[in-house]
Amino acid sequence: MDFYEKDQAFMRLAIDEAMKASALGEVPIGAVIVQNGKVIAKAHNLRETTQNAVTHAELSAIQDACHETGSWRLENTTLYVTLEPCPMCAGAILQSRIPRVVYGARDPKGGCVHSLYRLLNDPRFNHECEVTEDVLGDECGEILTSFFRAIRERKKRLKKEAVPKVE
Repeated sequence: MDFYEKDQAFMRLAIDEAMKASALGEVPIGAVIVQNGKVIAKAHNLRETTQNAVTHAELSAIQDACHETGSWRLENTTLYVTLEPCPMCAGAILQSRIPRVVYGARDPKGGCVHSLYRLLNDPRFNHECEVTEDVLGDECGEILTSFFRAIRERKKRLKKEAVPKVE
């Protein structure tokens, strides 16, 4: 299996995590951390479930990986995430010294790897990451698009049902 095929295989695990989030009514984002070819942490968004702003998939995966390795330094790891990390998650990635990040879809409204900022490659920080983008990006993006489309349709239906009929 070549490098790109490995990236796709691990991204599929992150997609599985995103689907778990979706089943809970959470924004479907999943993350997986791999060290030496072995998955050491998996997580998905739980912000609505926990009512906690920091329970993003990446942060939960980083926390679990730190526990698994016994270190805050996640050297020799790769983080796979279905959506481009936000500023909070990009900061945690830098602070935990993850050397490589692979993500699926860009986030034009909140992404801080390529879209709005380039935090993971800013030489002013004491750590930079190798970044690979668009691994199964269409699939990752479609999961999010479908999720938000369903929310909009449900809101529209509820609004329509709430309007009393005039006779």
